[in-house]
Amino acid sequence: MKARHTLRYVSRLTKGTLAIILAGGRGERLKQLTLKRAKPATPFGGKYRIIDFPLSNCVNSGIRQICVLTQYKAHDLILHIQKGWGYLRGEFGEFVELLPAQQQQGERWYSGTADAVHQNFDIIDAHNPDHVLILAGDHIYKMDYGPMIATHVELEADVTVGCVEVPVERAREFGVVTVADDQRITKFTEKPDQPDTLAGRPDVTLASMGIYVFSREFLGRILDADANDPDSSHDFGRNIVPGTINSHRVFAFKFEDTATGAQRYWRDVGNVDAFYEANMELVFVSPELNLYDEKWPIWTYQEQKPPAKFILDEDGRRGYAVNSMVSAGCIVSGAEVRSSVLFSDVRVNEQSVVDHSVVLPSARIGRNCRIRRAVIGEDCVIPDGLVIGENRDIDEERFYVTNNGVVLVVPEMISRITATG
Repeated sequence: MKARHTLRYVSRLTKGTLAIILAGGRGERLKQLTLKRAKPATPFGGKYRIIDFPLSNCVNSGIRQICVLTQYKAHDLILHIQKGWGYLRGEFGEFVELLPAQQQQGERWYSGTADAVHQNFDIIDAHNPDHVLILAGDHIYKMDYGPMIATHVELEADVTVGCVEVPVERAREFGVVTVADDQRITKFTEKPDQPDTLAGRPDVTLASMGIYVFSREFLGRILDADANDPDSSHDFGRNIVPGTINSHRVFAFKFEDTATGAQRYWRDVGNVDAFYEANMELVFVSPELNLYDEKWPIWTYQEQKPPAKFILDEDGRRGYAVNSMVSAGCIVSGAEVRSSVLFSDVRVNEQSVVDHSVVLPSARIGRNCRIRRAVIGEDCVIPDGLVIGENRDIDEERFYVTNNGVVLVVPEMISRITATG
C-alpha cells in the first residue's frame, strides 16, 4: 500500500462507499442444512451466521451503509439481521437495509447477481455513494475493504476484483482470473475445466472472491447495457466482468498479507465437507481464523443464554470437553466431547461420546450415543443408543454421507428412523 493511503484517506473512501451483500443463494450443495434457510443464514463457528462475516467486515472497515439483497427462503436471515444489526444510527447516515426480491422490473425474480443489483439500482442511486462494493454473503473471512477501495481509486480502475489463490483442482468451483504483471485482468473464466495457473506455480490458480468495486455511475451504465442484452445470464462472474476486460480498466486485488505476500484466510463453505472442515479448524490450538481477535471482532446476534455447564464427576459418568468450542446454554451431563463444536443450547447426555463433530443449535444427544465425524442439524433429537459415523453402509441408509465420510443428520432423517422403529 502506498504512503498516501493514510487512514484518513481510506476512511473518507469507505465513508463514501455503499456495500451490496448478495444473500439470496440457495446453497443447494449444503444439502439439508439449507432446507429451511438461505445459505448466508447458516450457523457457523458456534454462535455466528455466515452473513455475520461480510457484515462485520463492512462495519470494521468503516462502511456503514449496507444493503442486503435476499431472495431464497429469507425469513430466518431477515430475522437475524433485524435482531443483530439494528444498532447502526440512521441519524448519522448509517444503515443495514434489507432488499427482498420485489419484481421491481417486470414479473420476474432475480435472474442473476447482476440482475439483482440492477433491479435495486434506483435505491442504490438514491443513496448517492461514490463507490459501490459488491459482496457475496456466503464466505468466511476477515477483510479490511479499505485498501481494496483505495487501490481501485489509485489505479483509476473501472472494476476491481478481489482475488484469492486456490488449488488448481478446485478451479471448477470459481471464476478464474488471469492477470498481467501490473495485476490488470486479461482473462476471466467462470468455472473452467482447464484453468490458467500462476506463473511458475502450476498447482495454483487465481480465483475471484465474488467481491467487486465500481464507481456508482459506471456500475449503472454497464448494468443497463447488460439488462438489454438478451443473450446475457445477468451475472457478474459470467457476463459483467468478462464483458468489460477488453474495453475498460479491470484489475485484480489480491487478498494477501502485504508484508509477506502470504494468502489470507478465506473459505467458501459451499458444501457439507467444506462447512465441516471450516468449523473443525476452529478447535485447533492456533486456527487461521482467529475469532478471539479484539481488533477485528465478528459481530452477531445471540439469544441470552446461561453459561455452558459440565456436570457429573464419576467413573463412566464424567461430563467434560477437550479441544472443543462449547457455546452458551450447553449442558454436557456425564458425557465426553472431543474435538467438536457445540452451538448454543445443545444437550449431551450420560455416557455419550461426541468426537470430531459439529452440533448445531438446540440439538439433543441422548444417552449411550456415539457420534463421530458428523454434522448434527439444528433441533435434532438423537435417540438413546444411536451410533453415527462408525459404519458407512448403515449411515448411508439413514443419513447423508459426503465423499469424505462426514455424516449429515437433520431432524427429518431422525423422524424416519423413529417411525420405522
